[in-house]
Amino acid sequence: MRTSVALTAVALCAATALPAQAAADARPQSRLEGQLPSGASYLMDVPADWNGTVLLYSHGYRAVGWPNPAENAPDSATRDKLLDQGYALIGSSYASTGWAVTDAVPDQLATLDLFTERFGAARRTLAWGTSYGGLVTTVLAERHADRFDGSLSMCGLVQGGVANWNSTLDPVFALRTLLGTDVPLTGFADQAEAQSAARTLADDVTAAQRTPEGRARIALAAALHNIPGHNDPAQNKPAPTDWAAQQANQYPAVLGLVQLPAFGWRQEAESRAGGNPSWNTGVDYTAMLHRSPLYKEVTELYKEAGASLRADLKALNRAPRISADPAAVRWMRATGVFNGRLTKPQLNIHTTGDALIPVQAESAYRRAAGAAGSGALLRQAYVDAPGHCTFGPGEMTGALHALEDRLDTGRWNTSPAALNSRAEQADPGGEARYVPYRPTSYPRPHDLAHPGDARP
Repeated sequence: MRTSVALTAVALCAATALPAQAAADARPQSRLEGQLPSGASYLMDVPADWNGTVLLYSHGYRAVGWPNPAENAPDSATRDKLLDQGYALIGSSYASTGWAVTDAVPDQLATLDLFTERFGAARRTLAWGTSYGGLVTTVLAERHADRFDGSLSMCGLVQGGVANWNSTLDPVFALRTLLGTDVPLTGFADQAEAQSAARTLADDVTAAQRTPEGRARIALAAALHNIPGHNDPAQNKPAPTDWAAQQANQYPAVLGLVQLPAFGWRQEAESRAGGNPSWNTGVDYTAMLHRSPLYKEVTELYKEAGASLRADLKALNRAPRISADPAAVRWMRATGVFNGRLTKPQLNIHTTGDALIPVQAESAYRRAAGAAGSGALLRQAYVDAPGHCTFGPGEMTGALHALEDRLDTGRWNTSPAALNSRAEQADPGGEARYVPYRPTSYPRPHDLAHPGDARP
């Protein structure tokens, strides 16, 4: 195995020459960095007073060409708090960027193996991750449960891969149909074709934003993806019936969806899957809109624009549909779709104002776990905040402590009051914004616990 290790000489001796218990007693705080056989890098921070718990952190999505360093915590403030409390923190980059679950899972397990080899067996091992890393964490929790005592998914893509790409398809299908844009939505020859299609549709969305009818149509697209009207901490929070302000806040999120996930990121995922893993055959967009929490906003904006929502929905339901490639669906189901079968406790936390991975993703995983009989092992909690993964250090650390409490006592205590108390203890003066909340249903869930989901 090729490694490039940055470690103090004393720590190196402790990790390699002493028995495990002596190493734990003698080791100063140490940082270990290197490279796995896959080419992924890893990072380990072990405090001198290690408490026996190791946290394996899975980072979020990184597009092809983005920097790809190893990470072992969501941010430096959270990392420092946990190190001060005695936790060992480990994590890898993944050997490739993009929809890299087939690299991420073995790379994370290899990092855990290396930690055990260097520092000895942990008393407790927890998997945790943010965003796409929440998907990786949940794959680890379901398929490698023997390696972990529990898991924490934060703002995670816990709807799974097929549901994610279906939900990404719906808003751009609506925009292409209603704005009259002639671009492919799947089956791109290469990244250049995907980027060209993204630019063309983004230009039409930008133009549509200048007219009342165009803004109503953008709101409709936002509703199909459940993009909330307050989704960025930099935005002013609109009044409950300020439909124009809500749509103004949704517009940049819709534009961002077009510019990145819906085309460029999709093309990369399709290249791994060997084809298009998503479809909208058989979808009733009228029914989907009626189920959206943004239905009232859309109807009011169409009314103000003097436009016909009924005509636009009819146009969507009559438009030629997109079929999936069966082999690509099978690949996605085999690698990034959940069965809901938890055998160890998992806590999920999500911000209510997430535009990238809407909070309804949690409903999709609750559905899977319930069908698999694992509902008692799953808890989900919600932070009242706009944005994707905009938790404070105390909110994340408090959630981690709530998971540990479940492991220690056998009982969940994840009420908003309990989580806020833990957040305040972990970060006095920081944010504590857990609230009672239950998201609406995910538009098109897809999991392995429901056999009917297998039929596109």
